[in-house]
Amino acid sequence: MNKKGHVLNAVLLGVGLGVILTVTPTTQPTTDVVVESLARVIELSVPVTLGALFPDVDTAFGKHRKTLHNLPVLGVFVGFPLLFGNLQFVWIGVATHYLLDVVGSRRGIALFYPLSKTEYGFPSGVTTSSRHADAVTVVITAVELGVLAAVHYLAYPLDSGVAGLQEVTTAALAALSALL
Repeated sequence: MNKKGHVLNAVLLGVGLGVILTVTPTTQPTTDVVVESLARVIELSVPVTLGALFPDVDTAFGKHRKTLHNLPVLGVFVGFPLLFGNLQFVWIGVATHYLLDVVGSRRGIALFYPLSKTEYGFPSGVTTSSRHADAVTVVITAVELGVLAAVHYLAYPLDSGVAGLQEVTTAALAALSALL
């Protein structure tokens, strides 16, 4: 996916997660709910966007879609909040960046780099310059938000803090592994 697609994904995820973490299926719309949702959107948009853009830092050094596009790097971002208690939602941006590059683009990424240079991707992806890239990004983001909402409402609250992050992380990595 291209930079525009990653930014679009991050913005939509920030908005979607802000709403998911604020509103329940039975919430009545009030001014307080709208203000709380807006605050949550702002709070989540920065870390998710930073996470979504971080893997492409490897365009400045190393090998693009290899050096910072792999599971060990994602592991660092998943582990960071467990060790330091902050940056809880950055890993979501990193993980969705990978998902866009694996599912949304033809090339894929080297998930197991530096152990293997093999790039994994779905044949259904589009080239980064395709006129369909934005539509593919929106569809993938909608699916991501559906999965995150299901986890939050049915399995484990995403805003349960660092203690709950371990369970959510395990579920997310299992889902990512199932896709591959």
